[in-house]
Amino acid sequence: MADLVRYELDGHVATITYDRPEALNAINAQVRRDLNEAFARFRDEEEAWVAIVTGRGRAFCVGADVKDGAGATGEFKGTFWEKPTVNSFESGWEIFKPVIAAVNGLCLGYGLTLVTWCDFVIASDRAEFGFPEVRLGVPTIVGAIRLPRRINWQDAMELLLTGERIGAERAHEIGLVGWVVEHETLMEEAHRLADRLLAAAPLAARAVKEMAVRSRTLSDTEAIRFGETMRKVAAATEDAAEGARAFAERRDPVWKGR
Repeated sequence: MADLVRYELDGHVATITYDRPEALNAINAQVRRDLNEAFARFRDEEEAWVAIVTGRGRAFCVGADVKDGAGATGEFKGTFWEKPTVNSFESGWEIFKPVIAAVNGLCLGYGLTLVTWCDFVIASDRAEFGFPEVRLGVPTIVGAIRLPRRINWQDAMELLLTGERIGAERAHEIGLVGWVVEHETLMEEAHRLADRLLAAAPLAARAVKEMAVRSRTLSDTEAIRFGETMRKVAAATEDAAEGARAFAERRDPVWKGR
């Protein structure tokens, strides 16, 4: 059976592509497995420092395949309670490497939930965003947790409670999208941003992202104490020594991720 999610590593940039265009990249059981495998590979692969996630065809991802309940439920069988619900990147896996969403078209439901877990969002001028779940009689759970933390309350509630779609320009206006670009240049712009991110020492960047994530639930004192520990760990890396040498020698550093 062919993979429905493609993973390609070019230098230090991993591109993860939903590859079920005939179904608008809707998530069924196989897409879920393939997507989890791709993000697990990105998380664990030492040479992968930045990820770009996108879709093939005219959709990024239109959410769960309503013809295949396994896509929406993660194939829960038997008792529910012992099953982990943080079981994917979209549902909240901790990956502290930077992730860019390059949204090429329709981005709905589960697709939009994944986008809200990305660090950067670049949208094609053809992109549309929405949480249609309430119009199908089901609640949006992870989206309802995450979206109000990312954008203004009323804008979040408009998306979550009406089930309506918004275009790329409106998504940019409310802060859901960082950049709107011409459709034909979407991946070029995503790679340009990835190259900018690669100028940072990868381990230092991961420490910064982890601090940004964890400090939201810590008091200031606890966050600073945790951060100073992270600083000491990062200072002991080979990259920290290389950064100091490169600065003294007035040259660009050569990062190793070690």
